[in-house]
Amino acid sequence: MTLTVYGIPLSGHAHKVELFLSLLGLDYDYVEAGAEVRASPAFLALNPMGQIPVMTDADLVLADSNAILVYLAKRHDPAETWLPEAPEAAAQVQRWLSIAAGEVKYGPATARVMQLFSVPGDPEGPKAIAARLLAFMDTHLSSRAWLAADHPTLADIACYSYVAHAPEGGVDLAPYPRVQAWLARVEALPRFKPMLRSPIPAAA
Repeated sequence: MTLTVYGIPLSGHAHKVELFLSLLGLDYDYVEAGAEVRASPAFLALNPMGQIPVMTDADLVLADSNAILVYLAKRHDPAETWLPEAPEAAAQVQRWLSIAAGEVKYGPATARVMQLFSVPGDPEGPKAIAARLLAFMDTHLSSRAWLAADHPTLADIACYSYVAHAPEGGVDLAPYPRVQAWLARVEALPRFKPMLRSPIPAAA
């Protein structure tokens, strides 16, 4: 076994890597990298920015969840199911990888981290971004089952974790039935790995 993932159970960024590894049927070691570990010289040698997730594959070290997803798809999915090579199909997936790093991160993910970890600031901004994103996703999913293709791709994996856990940041998913149905489809995939639910109640 050569794959090792550094993360924490409540990190959606780390979860999407673990989820994809599970869907691919790949074994890996897991190292819990809390704040103390991330500040250590050993971890900073892997990622000088001190962020998770980090994945190692033998001598290769990769940081950033989306970059890791792309590597795993290129390395372990020769059928190109998760990351198509065709220009238009690849662009559709890339669009959602960008949304995951943009609106998902600054919307539901930020609202959640502010709630769970008592990060100072006004949560209404992230909640407004989340509302716009979820309304867009709900409309987008009105004519399709998956975000970027007629089958699950990295687009769905990249966006799933923080959207599924948006209620932990006080973002209600009830107004978005198509988004909820999409989440259920992701959760029904073979070898789906759930993300740890926060024990901290969401803000009203």
